[in-house]
This record gives sequence, C-alpha cells and structure tokens, in this order.
Amino acid sequence: MLSPHNRMLAVVAAAVLLVVPARHARAQAGAAPPALAQHDGAHDFDFLLGEWKARLKRLPDRLVGSTKWIEYEGISRTHPVLGSSANLEEFEVDSPATKQHIRAQTLRLYNPTSRQWSIYLLDVDKGTLGLPATVGQFTDGRGELFDYEDWKGRMVLVRFVWTHSGRSTAHMEQAFSADGGKTWEVNWICDLTRPGA
Repeated sequence: MLSPHNRMLAVVAAAVLLVVPARHARAQAGAAPPALAQHDGAHDFDFLLGEWKARLKRLPDRLVGSTKWIEYEGISRTHPVLGSSANLEEFEVDSPATKQHIRAQTLRLYNPTSRQWSIYLLDVDKGTLGLPATVGQFTDGRGELFDYEDWKGRMVLVRFVWTHSGRSTAHMEQAFSADGGKTWEVNWICDLTRPGA
C-alpha cells in the first residue's frame, strides 16, 4: 500500500507523463531542439533532496528598473519521485513585512536521451501546470536552464541558475532578459541551508 504522500507523487508523475509531452510539443512547435548535453546528469539535483530552511528575495516589478525587493523566510522539502531521478519540491515562505505567503511546487524531470532537466512549476491551488518547461543541464556543478515565457504581454527569455556546496547550502536565481540574452535582470534569489546549519 502506498502512503498518502507517495500516492500524491504517483498521481503527479502520471499526470505529467500523460499531459506534458503533447502540450510541450505544441508550445515548442517551430523551435530548434536544444543541443544534446554530454554529461550524464541524472543525479545533478540529488543535492536538493531533503529539508531546507529557505530565504527568498523577490523583485515583483520586473523589467522596469525597480530595486524594491521583498524578503521571505520558510521551508523547502524535496522528495524523489518513485525511486527515479525525478524530484518534487514543496516550497512555503512568508514575508513578515508584507504579510505575503508563497506556496509553490516544482517538478524536475530528467531526460536520459537529451541528458537535460525539465522543470515544471505546479500550482495546486489553481490546478495548473506551468508550461513550457524550463530546460537545461549542469556543467561543472552549475545548472543553467532556459525557456521563453509571456511576462505582461511580452515574451522574455527566462534563466534559472543553480549552484551548491555539497548538501549543506544551495543557491538559485531566476533572471529575465528582454533582449534575447544580451542583458539579464535577476528577480528571484533563493538561498537554502540545512536546518541546524
């Protein structure tokens, strides 16, 4: 018998396997396929497994020259999915200054053919799966993943950058580029540390 948590992971994995390929193919129609990575990165996100203290800085007003950041604190928990290299993150943080609460879920899937990761943002409150996926790989311990997304009516290039020092600290930044990657504006900075560290 699967526990309630493992049943939830199984349902999420099955839903993604059924829904994502067709929708992702439509979203990427006409786009050149990403270059194949050479490194077998099936375990590149293993450092995230387990529980973390999370400190987040978020820039809500993006691509307008804003310097007003909102700071949050909370937790991040990452679980393997059904014994595979895939993982599911549960993320909850609060901002004491603004009384804002962020609850997010992230599904990370590894493709052994392309040797790349695809990251999907899940919103269980709204019942939505963020598409397209943010896709990329790790090189020398640094993960870079990209996609194009609509931001307030304009298409922007989105970049995730992951770095870590073993399993004790991790750092993630999200940045937007409105000029195809020539310049970047960081708008999400997350630092993770193990409880008690």
